[in-house]
Amino acid sequence: MCRIKAERLLTATWLIGQCPNRQVTAWRGIGHVPLVITPSPFSAVVFGASGAIGRALTERLIASDEFGAVHAGVRSAAAVPPGATRFAFDLADEASIAVAAAALDAPPALVIVATGLLHDPARDIAPEKSWRGLDPAAMAEAYAANAIGPALIAKHFLPLMPRNTRAVFAVLSAKVGSIGDNRLGGWHSYRASKAALNMLVRNFAIELARSHPQAVAAALHPGTVDSALSAPFQRGLPPGKLFSPDQAAGQLLAVIADLTPADSGGLFAWDGTRIPY
Repeated sequence: MCRIKAERLLTATWLIGQCPNRQVTAWRGIGHVPLVITPSPFSAVVFGASGAIGRALTERLIASDEFGAVHAGVRSAAAVPPGATRFAFDLADEASIAVAAAALDAPPALVIVATGLLHDPARDIAPEKSWRGLDPAAMAEAYAANAIGPALIAKHFLPLMPRNTRAVFAVLSAKVGSIGDNRLGGWHSYRASKAALNMLVRNFAIELARSHPQAVAAALHPGTVDSALSAPFQRGLPPGKLFSPDQAAGQLLAVIADLTPADSGGLFAWDGTRIPY
């Protein structure tokens, strides 16, 4: 426990920064009135922390000092932001997800799945403009990345979330995965795999409520973010509709902060608007 005499008003962030173990007793004046700051007993976990949005989310969570630890999941040898605890995983390898879950040192009060697949020139994967472009292998890849992988993360991480306090499981989905909002067609594999993800989130929310009444499972639409995923599709966007990764991360975390158990199972846009499934 650190003891710091404060001649001015100190912020929790400054105080915690003075003590490696993040436990502080500070006092002011003759009365020596103690101020005790202890680290959060919970952790945050971000899957896809090497991507544009995932990295920005990780950086903001570290800066917030809200969690005792921030775990950043990446593939292969990708780096993570300073201050994060790195772990490797592969969406197609359930064992790697199970290992990551077993290695957590504190219950996760926030799990964000910031992974996704829209296109990959190396594997000849691109959003289809017509049913004529459907390819079974490409469709399977989309479902594996956009629905099956996040479902396996939920399988191993939802049981670890605290039962008696607020916790959030959030996945990055897409507005184009909304069946009710679909007016243009096309992008069959991406739309269908995100619609499947939305259904999974709804299912998880129903089951989660039975054992974790204060928890929330939600799907989030980040908008169009300046990233490798959206790069080929940014032309013609209205002014102000292309978000930087940091801007998108801030917006998504604000939405997460406002979610209540009544919102569990929903799909929400970057501005908090509920999107119909």
